[in-house]
Amino acid sequence: MKKVLITLSSALIVFVASVSSFVHASEPVDQTNPYRLIEQVADNTFTRLRKDRTLFRADPDLLRDVVKDELLPYIHTRYAASLVLGAQHYRQATPEQRDAFTEAFTEYMIASYAQILLEYDNQDVNVQRDQAIGDDDKIVKVRVDITDSSRPPIRLDFSLRKNTRTGSWQAYDVTAEGVSMIQSKQSEWKAPLRRDGIDSVIEQLKELAAKPIRREDKQKQGES
Repeated sequence: MKKVLITLSSALIVFVASVSSFVHASEPVDQTNPYRLIEQVADNTFTRLRKDRTLFRADPDLLRDVVKDELLPYIHTRYAASLVLGAQHYRQATPEQRDAFTEAFTEYMIASYAQILLEYDNQDVNVQRDQAIGDDDKIVKVRVDITDSSRPPIRLDFSLRKNTRTGSWQAYDVTAEGVSMIQSKQSEWKAPLRRDGIDSVIEQLKELAAKPIRREDKQKQGES
């Protein structure tokens, strides 16, 4: 009987998720302006989180789908991965290793952002207003402030890069309270890359990405 209930619950979650993604289809995103891009992506993401809050609390791993649907299309994952890998390791890697690292790093980012989204609880999200962008500007930073009455405000700065061929903007890094994700990961994986090699780091990234999305307080309770 217990197996039947678990199977029915799983089927119900899959059904609700598919209906939810159909009913709450995201608005098209304008990639020709980095400020509007961040504003629209934030609006689409947090609207979906608010409407499907109960679903995500029941199964936090479904937040990976939110990241894939709402964030990933607007992140230059290959460029971000190459920056984390660093010029020396990137040059030394084979094309196959570069692809494998990019794929593993992308899955790691999906899990990382899903974990961050799990902490969202209807906070106010304010995106910086449009600023003048020169024709020669290829890199732009967009500030986002997240305010919560019960916590100190959080400042995020998204770095975006313009594709000179298509004119579209894509994010590749986020700085939280002055700490760059790219620089942080470069520093974290510099020694393992030098000591163990790129293949070992790829496997480590896969293991990290495969960990379930869970609230930190629940993880600590489970360990105690």
